[in-house]
Amino acid sequence: MNRQTYTEGSPWEPIVGYARAVKIGNVIEISGTTASVNGEVVGKGDVYEQTKCILQKFEKVLNELGASMKDVVRTRIFCTDISQWEAIGKAHGEFFGEIKPTTGMYQISKLISDDLLVEIEATAILSE
Repeated sequence: MNRQTYTEGSPWEPIVGYARAVKIGNVIEISGTTASVNGEVVGKGDVYEQTKCILQKFEKVLNELGASMKDVVRTRIFCTDISQWEAIGKAHGEFFGEIKPTTGMYQISKLISDDLLVEIEATAILSE
């Protein structure tokens, strides 16, 4: 099967040895993604804005790989404060309301920066 790798030029990609997304066949896996753009955190202190930023990044990645948000079948949401689930869920619902992928939301103790409040992973499967 053909493997297609998508990188976004993050300074962490070469250090950690990962890609933003990998497409093999009709499956796309998107790495844990935060609201960091050009080294700056988007929406500091605002989990809703950070979630929107992440999902906008997903749209870009999926489009580059010949897919769209409608191909997403699963998301995994990691947040540092589960009491903010409604704001995270609201942004998630704005992108996936009609698509309805499976998901999980988990509170974790910390992300790579204290300014980052949420990180999301996704799996997409393209129709054959």
